[in-house]
Amino acid sequence: MATVHLTVPISEAAIRSLHVGDTVYLSGVIVTGRDAAHKYMVETFIRSPQIPERERPLYEELRRLLTGSAIYHCGPVVRRREDGRWEFVAAGPTTSIREEPYQADVIAHFGLRGVIGKGGMGQRTLEACQKYGAAYLHAVGGAATLIADTVKEVLTVYKKDEFGVPEAFWVIRVENLPLVVTMDSHGRSVHEEVRMISEGRLRQLVGIPI
Repeated sequence: MATVHLTVPISEAAIRSLHVGDTVYLSGVIVTGRDAAHKYMVETFIRSPQIPERERPLYEELRRLLTGSAIYHCGPVVRRREDGRWEFVAAGPTTSIREEPYQADVIAHFGLRGVIGKGGMGQRTLEACQKYGAAYLHAVGGAATLIADTVKEVLTVYKKDEFGVPEAFWVIRVENLPLVVTMDSHGRSVHEEVRMISEGRLRQLVGIPI
C-alpha cells in the first residue's frame, strides 16, 4: 500500500497507478455534489436531448471544473465571513450509494478522476472507474471539522438558492485532503469484498449452504 499526493488536474495514468488500500492526499479545486446535483447533471445535461440555453453557462463551467478533478459527496455546514466570502465549518462525507443511479454517467460525461464519499458504491460505478480511469476515494466519517480544515478556500457556489446549502455545487480548493482508495480502476472494490465475506459468514451462522 502506497501513500500518494495528487494535485488536480489528475491524469489517467496517476489514477491507474492507484490500488485499493492506498492513501491519497488530494490538493486542488474540487466540487461538492449530492443527490440534487447528480440528478440535475444527468437529467439536464447528460440525458437531455438539448441543454437549455439558460443552463449552458453552468454546464460549460462544470465541464471545466470536473474534467480531471473529483466530486465530493458532501453537504457542508458553511458560514459567511464579514468580507462576504464563504467558509466551511464542517465538511464530512455523505453516504455515496445514493448516487449510484447517476455516478457512472457523470464519470463518463465529465471526465471525473475521483469520487469522494463514504460507504462505497455499486457495480456500475466500479465498471465506470475501470473503463474511464477513475477511483472512489473514501473520506473518514465523523471527521467533518478536521476535513473542513483542509478546505483552504471557497471559490464560488452554484444552485445554492435552488437546491439549498447542502445540495449545492460548492467549488472549493483543498490542500492535502486525506483519503483512502477503496474502489480502484482495476475492478477491485473493498466494499464488495466485505459484503461477500459478511454474506458468507452470515450464511454459515444461520446454516445456509454457501
